[in-house]
Amino acid sequence: MRMLCGVLAALVVIAVPAAQSPDDALSDTRLSVHTLVREDIFAGWRSDNMSRLERAERNIARLLEQRPQERPNLLAWRSGAAVYRAVLAHEAGQPNEFARHYADGLAGFAEAARATSGNGGVAAITGGTMAVFADRLPESVRAAGWTLAYDNYAQLWKEQGADIEKLPVHHKGEVLSGLTQSAQRTGRTEEAARHLDTMLTVLAGTPYASLAEQWKADPAIAATTNLTCRNCHTPGRLESRIDALKKKAAAD
Repeated sequence: MRMLCGVLAALVVIAVPAAQSPDDALSDTRLSVHTLVREDIFAGWRSDNMSRLERAERNIARLLEQRPQERPNLLAWRSGAAVYRAVLAHEAGQPNEFARHYADGLAGFAEAARATSGNGGVAAITGGTMAVFADRLPESVRAAGWTLAYDNYAQLWKEQGADIEKLPVHHKGEVLSGLTQSAQRTGRTEEAARHLDTMLTVLAGTPYASLAEQWKADPAIAATTNLTCRNCHTPGRLESRIDALKKKAAAD
């Protein structure tokens, strides 16, 4: 779950004013839109915390007004929330609700992908969202969901593959694991095997390599296990950062 879990690594928390709180931080343009919404999004995804997800959606709506130049990135996050709502509707036996939310998610991803600026996190968010949820989609759209994941991870690999070994563990782990898994799910067996070998080399000694070793030893488990988000999000990073800055300001 990390570009989701690489914007979902490259999207780091940056300094905020000492008097600020997470709820009033939206106006501080030194904080990226990713930093401002991702923790609430992930709280929804990982813990079914709908109040946090709803707060993320409200903040996205506010940020769309405040930072129109970031519209593609914000649309991608909003679409990630819509896909999650679609999955919940599907699992609750609500096909009409599923179709509505899923169509909203796909439309948002498509608009974000067409943008030529303000889109630095779009591929990561789109690929990461689908890597997390494609296996939970209805069978009729599951393959297309994984294709969307693969296309976005392939784009990330094209942009970052040459320098992958220089990137932080989390970032390279999410790019490689997402690319490997989406290649496997879309029937690109040889490509998946090649990227799996790269994971074993580049990510040796990390949580990503542990499951990659299991995939290598027993390829049959690949269809039912998830390589991504092995080093995933610690909650409360924004609050902790603000608190640390308050203490620093007081000490100064």
